[in-house]
Amino acid sequence: MEISRENFIIDVPSVDELKPKILDYRAQDKLLDSWLVKRLDQVLPQVMKRSGIDCWVVCNNEYNEEPVFWTLAPRSLITARRLTILVFHLKDDGTVDRMSLTHPVPVIGDYYRPMWTNPKGQSWGESRILNPNAPVTEQKGEGETQMECLARVLKEINPKVIGLDMSKDFAFADGLSHTLYEEMMEVFDEEQKAKIVSAEKVVVGWMETRIDEEMDAYHGIMQIAHAMIAEAFSSKVILPGVTTNEDVKYWMMQKTVDLGFRPWFDYEVSVRRAGVGEVVGETVIRQGDLLHCDVGFRYLNLCTDTQENAYILKQGETDAPEELKKVMATVNRFQDITLGEFRIGRTGNEILAASLKKAKEEGIVPCLYTHPIGFNGHAAGPTIGLWDKQGGVPGNGDYPMYDNTAYSLELNVRCPVESWGVELTFGAETDVLVRDGKVYFLAGRQDRFHLVK
Repeated sequence: MEISRENFIIDVPSVDELKPKILDYRAQDKLLDSWLVKRLDQVLPQVMKRSGIDCWVVCNNEYNEEPVFWTLAPRSLITARRLTILVFHLKDDGTVDRMSLTHPVPVIGDYYRPMWTNPKGQSWGESRILNPNAPVTEQKGEGETQMECLARVLKEINPKVIGLDMSKDFAFADGLSHTLYEEMMEVFDEEQKAKIVSAEKVVVGWMETRIDEEMDAYHGIMQIAHAMIAEAFSSKVILPGVTTNEDVKYWMMQKTVDLGFRPWFDYEVSVRRAGVGEVVGETVIRQGDLLHCDVGFRYLNLCTDTQENAYILKQGETDAPEELKKVMATVNRFQDITLGEFRIGRTGNEILAASLKKAKEEGIVPCLYTHPIGFNGHAAGPTIGLWDKQGGVPGNGDYPMYDNTAYSLELNVRCPVESWGVELTFGAETDVLVRDGKVYFLAGRQDRFHLVK
């Protein structure tokens, strides 16, 4: 696969310079809801057809939502409302009929066709005054429960296959609760039960696939991540002999929150020192130290995951020592090797084995643990190694790579540093995009140290 080497990180703007590009909450709502419509119109038919599943049911209770639910809901529907059921039917013309079986929830009618219009034992009263999109309720006989409505809808559309969110390998596709499954089985007939399969291929395909607008925006989002790290790893934040690694960590955590983003894990800033290797716990940063960070936030429903490295200059130094720069070059080479093994249709385990083999042939001591990124930091898609499973990852490591997906290229190399008297485990992580058969670094990658005076 061709690797784009454009936009390597050399000079990045400050976070304050990028701040005017960040949308306020209202603008984000409007943008993300427009992306949702396009995703439902374009991505969902594609992955349902590819998966051989012509009916997909997402069923969850309020505050016990399926992991995939929030990716299917408009922004204002922050949680499910009571019991919320969504049904997707891939029709013969290639479009997907989107249906909701739920209470008259504001805005959901703009995205899903209401199907539960004759509730049993309930009166929605003046619901249409509050929500013009709410279905007109007509009590006909006893009416029907939501589960009875689901069984009726499935009988009417008569799909070949019914996908439910049950999966051994992908947590994203294992969100259907046991209780709700049992309630379905009480109302489904034997023919419907026989059609049930795991919907994991639909869920993973839906969550991993990016539309053009998301892929375009990802570059700018990663630019913000690079800019924040560059500022943190500078004399604007670090005063050698005074500042600790924990000070730098919390500066980035606070900056993330101040920008209106949400960290998706606890950031980390570690110190490596000559004669010591990695320093455990909080420590004052000294001249001659190496700093390593791991930072990730979510903005516009897209996650970042970035590890970069800095060197604290000693008096009289203008650059990092050549021996350390060679370590950086080695990790860059391993990145190139790994991306060179990316192939659409190749599984995560196949990419892992080929990358490790080639790296070892070049004398590199590698460890590869690259993962998909997108709606989540450790996202849906093929796992390409785990740090403690370098021989392959059963299950999700056997899932293939598809086009228009994103990955966090996470790895490390072990290199002796003779002048330090230690062997360094040197890690790096940068996000990449597989788009139209090519692989791109999102807003570049680090190929030189951040230098702090």
